[in-house]
Amino acid sequence: MNGQRGDDLDDDFVPDELVATSGEEDEVEHRLGDDIDGLLSADEDAEEAQLNKERSATEKKRKRREKEKERKAKKRKMAETVEVTEPLSVAAQPAHKLADYVTSMQAKAFPAMSGIELGDIMIPESSIADTTTWTESRSLNQLVDFIIRVLPMLHTRLSQKSKLNGAPTLLFVAGAALRVADATRILKDNRLRREKGADVAKLFARHFKLEEHVSYLKRSKIGSAVGTPGRIGKLLCETDALSVSQLTHVILDVSYRDAKKRSLFDIPEARDEVFKTILGAPKVLEGLREGKIQLVLF
Repeated sequence: MNGQRGDDLDDDFVPDELVATSGEEDEVEHRLGDDIDGLLSADEDAEEAQLNKERSATEKKRKRREKEKERKAKKRKMAETVEVTEPLSVAAQPAHKLADYVTSMQAKAFPAMSGIELGDIMIPESSIADTTTWTESRSLNQLVDFIIRVLPMLHTRLSQKSKLNGAPTLLFVAGAALRVADATRILKDNRLRREKGADVAKLFARHFKLEEHVSYLKRSKIGSAVGTPGRIGKLLCETDALSVSQLTHVILDVSYRDAKKRSLFDIPEARDEVFKTILGAPKVLEGLREGKIQLVLF
């Protein structure tokens, strides 16, 4: 038997088109299937990555919220456990130290004066009230009790009806209009005025002209006058409407501090007006130096 050359197909062999086409289609379908699987797999991976990203962001937010809650809880706990102590007011010092303090503030108000000149207007220690028996807060909501317990003579006089117009027994000096309004309300307490007590004058420049206060004082019997240094000073030094004939006490609101943490004497303008136009008003200074008027630091 002779060996055949090439392949073993007959020379007249024709490939079956159906078989050939079927094989190609199988191959194409296989490729398409792989491509679709690849696309689906890529979509799933992207979706999974997005989900993981969202889960991670959510977890981070949750942790931040938990940390913030822990921080606030610690802050509350510290606020509850740490005892808040009110700084001791300068007004709580004994009279001899208050006298030194007042003298130092007075020197700031009159920087050009010599020591001898300052001595002529110095307020004596004997005219400065010793309020060391008062150990509670020096806030306005304690003012009534402070007067009743520490200044009994003033309490008695405030409960009596005034005999003269515009002649208070008490001058209460505060640094701002809002503080004046609050102090006025407190001094109207019935425990001080009782049934016969005189009115409480509210004296500050905001909303009120000087002429209006002059008119009011000349027709009104008042037991207390509460005001800012500027307005009380003007009434004392530039008008005859505010009389000191019945005056026994001047209370300076030195413990209060404003939003900028400044006291009455920390504000140069207010400090100067207190010493130049109120405590320095001739008749007030005379009353202080003669012991007829008492200076009280609250």
